[in-house]
Amino acid sequence: MKYTCLNPIASVGLDQFTEGYEKTEKMEDADAVLVRSAAMHDLELPDGLYAVARAGAGVNNIPLDKCAEKGIVVFNTPGANANGVKELVIAGMLLASRDIIGGVEWAKSEAGSEDIAKKAEKEKKKFAGCELMGKKLGIIGLGAIGIQVANVAECLGMDVYGYDPYISVDAAWKLSKGVKHIKDVDDIYRTCDYITIHVPLLDSTRKMINQDAIDLMKENVVILNFARDMLVDEEAVVKALKEGKVKKYVCDFPNTTTAGVENAIIIPHLGASTAESEDNCAKMAVQELMEYLEKGNIINSVNYPNCSLGECTHANRIAINHRNVKNMLGQFTDIFATSDINIANMVNKSKGDYAYSLFDLDSVASEEVLDKIRAVEGVLRVRVIK
Repeated sequence: MKYTCLNPIASVGLDQFTEGYEKTEKMEDADAVLVRSAAMHDLELPDGLYAVARAGAGVNNIPLDKCAEKGIVVFNTPGANANGVKELVIAGMLLASRDIIGGVEWAKSEAGSEDIAKKAEKEKKKFAGCELMGKKLGIIGLGAIGIQVANVAECLGMDVYGYDPYISVDAAWKLSKGVKHIKDVDDIYRTCDYITIHVPLLDSTRKMINQDAIDLMKENVVILNFARDMLVDEEAVVKALKEGKVKKYVCDFPNTTTAGVENAIIIPHLGASTAESEDNCAKMAVQELMEYLEKGNIINSVNYPNCSLGECTHANRIAINHRNVKNMLGQFTDIFATSDINIANMVNKSKGDYAYSLFDLDSVASEEVLDKIRAVEGVLRVRVIK
């Protein structure tokens, strides 16, 4: 198997590739691609490409539907950078509540002044702020990052409110019992002193923090955005900053709308910029690729369903990427039956417009059988795993 990297990927991850994997500089020769922020929308996707792994959570730089149509599974690494982002969110709240940046800049301006200590005692009141303890924090999105933010904030003595209508059972178990689960996001807007957003960018979430949401918020609210810039209507936020409705806007995504605006604390996308996060993302991405390439199992895909048959202990394993339409499974099983091939184990999962089927067979399917499957309308790719 050959893989290529469109961005530098931590060596601790690449070192996990076992014998039989080879790095190539040419994407057209690659079976798999590892990527971080490189834009892939205008790239030609070779027919031999099986998978793309994003060493991170966001996949806006990857053409998901285009990949799905070619039977290319796209992976991301949810939770691998959660701790790094969580720590920066907490730092963002501290920067917004106490004028640490202003104080540091003042100290720099007084460098060399012999009486700097004496001046500091007079000037420090200009940079005074408030404490986080006892303040209300609203968290929109209780995924890997949102949960960690919630649990740490509660330890800091904050009154934590969480909103996520799609919270998983596993996530709920990890959430501190002191976090109040809110069913209406408007209650977050009306109630909280600090609001941080941790949801994916979808049509339903694009600019969800807009003028209507801001109108519901308390005076001097602090808004934090470490998820995606397009989740927030930043023109509305800038207006609210200038009017004094919003006290601070802390964002990890610099752009011309917010950079340099008074009371906007704009960080240059440092959320996952730690050695630990980059290592974790690289390791998870490589593990996902190897699991898929070697066994056909899908873990953490964003354009195909998660699907696994574990280890393959039978004569043959066939993986089929196909559209999510009726009677696909029936057609596959009929082909195997008429070819006198017994299905020892199978699984079929769907996600949106696409589906994925794995078959473990007691005998090896011939090329003729595989061609019959490929000929089924709606089949996008057929791969022999074993």
